[in-house]
This record gives sequence, structure tokens and C-alpha cells, in this order.
Amino acid sequence: MTADPSPDTPPAANLQWGGRFAAGPAAIMAEINASIGFDRKLWRQDIRGSLAHAAMLAHVGVISAEDASAITDGLGAIAAEIEAGRFVFDAALEDIHMNIEARLVARIGEAGKRLHTARSRNDQVATDLRLWVRDAIDGLDAQLAELMRALASRAAEHAADAMPGFTHLQTAQPVTFGHHLLAYVEMLARDRGRLTGARARLNECPLGAAALAGTSFPIDRAMTAAALGFDRPMANSLDAVSDRDFALEFLAAAAIGAMHLSRLAEEIIVWCSAPFRFIALSDAYTTGSSIMPQKRNPDAAELVRAKTGRMAGALLGLLMVMKGLPLAYAKDMQEDKEPVFDAAEAWALALAACAGMVRDLRPDTDRMAAFAGAGFATATDLADWLVRRLRLPFRTAHHVTGRLVARAEARGVDLAGLSLAEMQAEEAGITAEVFAVLDVASSVASRASLGGTAPANVAREAARWLAALG
Repeated sequence: MTADPSPDTPPAANLQWGGRFAAGPAAIMAEINASIGFDRKLWRQDIRGSLAHAAMLAHVGVISAEDASAITDGLGAIAAEIEAGRFVFDAALEDIHMNIEARLVARIGEAGKRLHTARSRNDQVATDLRLWVRDAIDGLDAQLAELMRALASRAAEHAADAMPGFTHLQTAQPVTFGHHLLAYVEMLARDRGRLTGARARLNECPLGAAALAGTSFPIDRAMTAAALGFDRPMANSLDAVSDRDFALEFLAAAAIGAMHLSRLAEEIIVWCSAPFRFIALSDAYTTGSSIMPQKRNPDAAELVRAKTGRMAGALLGLLMVMKGLPLAYAKDMQEDKEPVFDAAEAWALALAACAGMVRDLRPDTDRMAAFAGAGFATATDLADWLVRRLRLPFRTAHHVTGRLVARAEARGVDLAGLSLAEMQAEEAGITAEVFAVLDVASSVASRASLGGTAPANVAREAARWLAALG
């Protein structure tokens, strides 16, 4: 941190608002006020917005066609400088907007000073951030679709491969591995839906709201909105510059989406562990130990799981920034960008890692099938048989089955290991036919209701998703 200048050497006036202030800010003020360290990420959106604004100003006669042409050429050259890494960002100019404008003035002179007519940094940054979030949503939506394709493809491979289904992480009923993977496809589809909705609601243009009250210049806000791909201009200038609900909605979608990825990551971690050994990951998605040579750690999955906290924290952080702000703009809103940038980047990385792991994992289908029948997993099938064949009320069938489970547990066998006589001791009407429903394959095949785990269902759903995703 730079020390404050001594009292006898006052800092120079700020280049952007020096007309009002005779001296510049204290060093600590300059440091806390500057955002160029992070908002430089908005440079593409800032230049795009400025190009649209300049074209509109010329169209309505506020600036000349010659000035607009010079501005357009100058901004194009600046974009090339930034792309090439030759642009020098100056913290004294505070933010990306003033850095680009100052460079524009240096390149083209007086015409560059006309660009800021009929706008403010308040509507400028609101526009830039909406454009950035919109671009991020488009990229993340494509990544979500890619992970869905990976899951659906593996589901199609394993539509008939049984595994234990759990509730409370206790063996419940057999399901298929493909059915399990398709559950995440459904979750991710809703994540995409949240992004689609967020994108539609953010797609209104703040540009032209100026500082907070609009402008006296005869601007055409519909023209700039259309040029930037927005559906319409925002209807209220105060709302346009001061609300960040679009950023909050994006962060909410990110937090929920990250939670889904964390659940998938947690299952990958559990499935890789020695007591389960349902799947294995290759060297590409695991690491070793510095002391234990036998270890293969699912670190990619663990880091996906951890990033959920960052994304949920980003949402909560921005909610706290915004919760007490009166209209209109306040400098607190400078804190909106870092959580949005961080969450978008973390989500993109987590999605890429999950897609890679899903493609990489190798399931041990024999081991999963063996465990699918353990823990009396077909007990519900027995109860259902008692209802169908003997017309017992389900609650009675449940109690009969419970007593049979207790009998089998005492003998150290599964339900199919009981003799017919032992079963008839609990319910005289049971016949040998019951044994046909106690194996895993019969259990999963019977779950043919809509949304059920029957292999035919799973194959059909996997194919439907793969066709829909293209």
C-alpha cells in the first residue's frame, strides 16, 4: 500500500473530475476507489457500448458524422491494443470507462471528448455489466448442455446396469446406473432454464438513463438498445442505473447450479472410495499423495464440491451490498462485479471438470450389481407382490415383509435365501412364484412407471435427451 503524500506536496487534481476538486485524492482514497484491477474484464462490452452510443449520437445530430467516424476508428484501434496486450491500464483513471476514454482522447483528440455526451458512468457500467453477464450466460448454457450430453451418453451405455439406490445413504431399492445419471440431466436442464429466464429479464438496456434522471439531449434509446442486442430500453432511469437484480439472479442460478455439481462431485468421491469402488477415475482427474504411494485422490471432484461455497458466498455478499441502498447509484455498487466475475469463472471451471470426469469414469458394473441386491433391496418388490397377488392391503404387506426381513437378517441370508416354508410361516398365501420378484433384474425391469428406472425407460429417456441436445 502506498503511503499518503506529505501535506506540503498535495496530489494533482483528478483528470476526470478535476474541475470541481483542486487537489487529488489521498493515496488510500485512490486505492479504495479504483476498480480497474477487476473491471478491465468489461473492456469488450465497454467498447461495444461506446460504439453504439457514438453511432446513435451521430444519427440524432448531437455529434457530427466525422466525429463519430473518428471515435469508431479510435475505439477499434484501442480494442486491438488491448487484445495484443499493449494497452497500459492506469489506476489513476479509476475504471475501464475512463481508461478507454482517456486513451481515445489521446489518439483522436477533441472528438474523443464528445463521446461521453448524454451518458454517465452510471448507465455505462450498468450496460457493460448486463452485456458481460449475458455473454457469460451464453457460454455457461453451452457448457451445461455439454455436461448433459456427457451424462446422457453414459446413461445410454448403462441403461440396464443395476446399482443400489439409496435414501439416507442406506440401501433402498435397485436402480440402474443410467437412471441415476439421468437424474442429473434433469437438474441441469432446470439450471439452464434459470439462466434462460435470467437472460430474458436482464435483456433491457440502461444506456441513456445517464446519471439517474435521463438526459436533455434528443437521444434514441431504442436505437442503442437494438444495436446492443437488447429487447428494449429500460423504462425508468432510476431503476436502470441503480438495480443489480440481474446480477443477483445470475448469482442465484450459479449457486443452485453449483449445488447440483457439488452433489454429483460428492457421489463421484463416494463411488471412488475403497468401501464402494463403484467407479474409477484415470490419472487425468486424480492426484497422488506426497507420503502414501497407494493413494489416488479424486481432487477434481473435491474442488468442484468446494467451489460451491464460493458461488453461494458471492450471492450472499452482493445481497448484503444491495440491501440498504437508497435510489439511485451509490459507489457500493462497485462491489457488484468481482462476485459476478468470480462465480462465472468458478462455474465454468466446475462444469468443465464435471464433464471431463463423467466421460472419464469407468464403472465396475459387476460390483454395482452385487451391491444392488444387498441390504434387502428387493423388500419393496416382495411387499408389492403381496399386494398384487394376495390382495393384501399395502400396510399389511409392509408388516409381513418387515417380519420376513427380520427373519432373513437373523439367519444371515437375503430374502431369496429364505425357504418357502419360512415365508409361509409369516403369510400362508405366499407361493413359490414370489421368488421371481426377488432378483435385481426383475426389480428394475418392473419399475416401468413414468420416470421409473426400468431399462427400457432409461434407454428411451437417454435417447430423447441426446436428440434434444443435438
